[in-house]
Amino acid sequence: MLREIPGQRSLKKNLMLASSTASVAGMTNVVGVMAFLSFVSNITGHVATLAGKITEQNMAEVYTVAYWLFMFFFGAFISNFIVRSFDYKSTYFAHGMPIILEIVILLGVAVYGNDVYNGSEFQREAATGAVLFCMGLQNGLVSRISGGLIKTSHLTGMVTDLASELSELVHPHAEKTRALREKIYIRLTVIGFFIGGGILGGLLFNMIGMATFFVIPLVLITILLYDVYPVILHRMLKSFK
Repeated sequence: MLREIPGQRSLKKNLMLASSTASVAGMTNVVGVMAFLSFVSNITGHVATLAGKITEQNMAEVYTVAYWLFMFFFGAFISNFIVRSFDYKSTYFAHGMPIILEIVILLGVAVYGNDVYNGSEFQREAATGAVLFCMGLQNGLVSRISGGLIKTSHLTGMVTDLASELSELVHPHAEKTRALREKIYIRLTVIGFFIGGGILGGLLFNMIGMATFFVIPLVLITILLYDVYPVILHRMLKSFK
C-alpha cells in the first residue's frame, strides 16, 4: 500500500490507501470536535475563522487559529521532507516514517487526554494543534504517494472533483475512459470512508471518551503492517526451506 509510487499504483492499492486513511481522518476529525470542540482537518473553515477574527481585531483568537493553520501546514511540510530525505534508501521506510510519527503523536494525545487534560482553553488549543499536525502529516503523505489523486481530509476538493468527473461521465460528448471511472471510484471511497470513520469515531467517543485516541493508531498500524507482513512471511518461509 505504501511501497508503490505515483504512476505505478494499481486501482486496488489506491482504493485501500484511500479507504484506510480516509477512515482515520473521519474518526480523528469527529473525535477532535467532541473532545476539543474544534475541527482538526477543516482548513478552509479555519482560514475563514482567521479572517473573521482579524476583522473583529480579536488578536487572541487570531494567534490561536494562525497556530492551528501553521501546525497543519508544518505537518505536510515535514511529511514531504521526510519522504524526500529517505526515499533513496527505501520507499517503504520513507513512506512509513510519517505514519509512525502520526501514531506516536496520536498516542501522546490519547495519554494526555486521559491523564492530564482538564478542558482548559490552553490545553484545548494545544491538543487541537497536535492533532492538526497529524492530519497535515497524513494528508501530505497520501497526496504525495498517490500523485495528488487522494487527499483524505480535503473533502471540498474531493466533492468538487467528483462532481466534475461525474459530469464528464454522463456528458454525451465526453470520452468515458477507464482512468475517469477509477478517479470516481477513489473519490467516492474517500468520501464514504470519511463519513463512516466519523460515525465510528463518534460512537466510540460516546462509549470510551478520550480513549478513542488509542483506537485510531490501530488503523494506522494496519497500514504499516500491510506492506511489511508479506516480506516477513516470505523470509520466514524461506528460512524453513
